[in-house]
Amino acid sequence: MRKAFEIGGAAIQPGSRRTVDIPVSVLSDHTPVTMSAHVIHGRRSGPTVFITAGIHGDEVIGAEIVRRLLAIRTLDSLKGTLITIPIVNAFGFLNQSRYLPDRRDLNRCFPGSARGSLAARLAHLLMHEVVERCDLGIDLHSAAIHRTNLPQVRVAAGDRESIRLAKVFGAPVVLQSSERDGSLRAAAQASGVRVLLYEAGEGLRFDELAVRAGVAGILRVLHDLGMITSRGVPKARGRSMLLKTSRWVRAPGGGLLRVYRDTGDVVSAGEVLAVVSDPFGEREREVIASADGIVVGRAVMPIVNEGDALFHIAQTPSNEVAENTVQTIRSDLEGDPIFDEDEII
Repeated sequence: MRKAFEIGGAAIQPGSRRTVDIPVSVLSDHTPVTMSAHVIHGRRSGPTVFITAGIHGDEVIGAEIVRRLLAIRTLDSLKGTLITIPIVNAFGFLNQSRYLPDRRDLNRCFPGSARGSLAARLAHLLMHEVVERCDLGIDLHSAAIHRTNLPQVRVAAGDRESIRLAKVFGAPVVLQSSERDGSLRAAAQASGVRVLLYEAGEGLRFDELAVRAGVAGILRVLHDLGMITSRGVPKARGRSMLLKTSRWVRAPGGGLLRVYRDTGDVVSAGEVLAVVSDPFGEREREVIASADGIVVGRAVMPIVNEGDALFHIAQTPSNEVAENTVQTIRSDLEGDPIFDEDEII
């Protein structure tokens, strides 16, 4: 028999699951703030994995991914331990803000400090209570407010195991990106814990395709680690594209943005992606693709200023392969029965 899993002063017995409220702080009006974690502690031994969402309070799509994940029956026979935290930054979540009350970005404050700022203390709590006790993490994000992202997993270049797991996840794109100082991914890596960073959808919005890709990807990774059986795990027919370079195309001037291309579209160098015009329609400027590739992110706000990032284009080895990959994965997600409500419940 495995030992109970202790977190936040609570003990979760083998073969059980429980939501634990870990104390974070007390607001100025004496309202307590907690970081709530739902822990599934399997009867049989296996890896310990964490899933975090809402590190940025306005990136709400991860909370919906976790909600749907926890309703799937396959997790009832889990091997090992799964820790899910749908809302890390409760302060930002309640205020629909990316930041904490001290105006700090939590994802630039790791590993944190028990005696530092509010952001540093929250980062330290997450690292100490959760991250450092795990073998792997999956951190769920969306684009910032007024932008949207194609479902993608970001990993550090040269980390073969992370790249392999990212491909198992099965999002359309695996994008190699450097770890930013102060990020959860960088701090976890320094502690010997790999983290897959999932980016999809838009801030303060739910995107059905992005949610489905997130749930399916997590299930595939858990199955690959031997934590769940293959029952109910969506099989990926399309292979993720491993892309190494990307760049933003920026607004040539301020005005009103009319978009011709969307996330997932494959574009060619010199192609017109959008037009920026003044409110009178007297002057129009074309937004031109600077290279061949796939649109992995774009702005959704129609009012832009000169220099605003409008289209995030990742270079692909073959535009034909990119088009087939996105179409295949999108068709799989739209037609998979696991995403029917009756199947989930």
